[in-house]
Amino acid sequence: MNKIIIENRTDLSDLVALQHIYSVIDKGRISNFGKQYCYCSTFEVNKKEVVVWTYLNKKSDRFVIEYGG
Repeated sequence: MNKIIIENRTDLSDLVALQHIYSVIDKGRISNFGKQYCYCSTFEVNKKEVVVWTYLNKKSDRFVIEYGG
């Protein structure tokens, strides 16, 4: 069984955050020799850059969504 952890550091709604995380998951595990979702993906939302970072934990995948610089 897989576990997904999501940390939303923005004021985006949970639905919008999940939509961006879904687009990362939909591309598959393309980083770390096919073991991990894309390390860093960027999107534009309301003229702001939004970044999704992914981390591979021992028993889970962790997604952090935050505003870019």
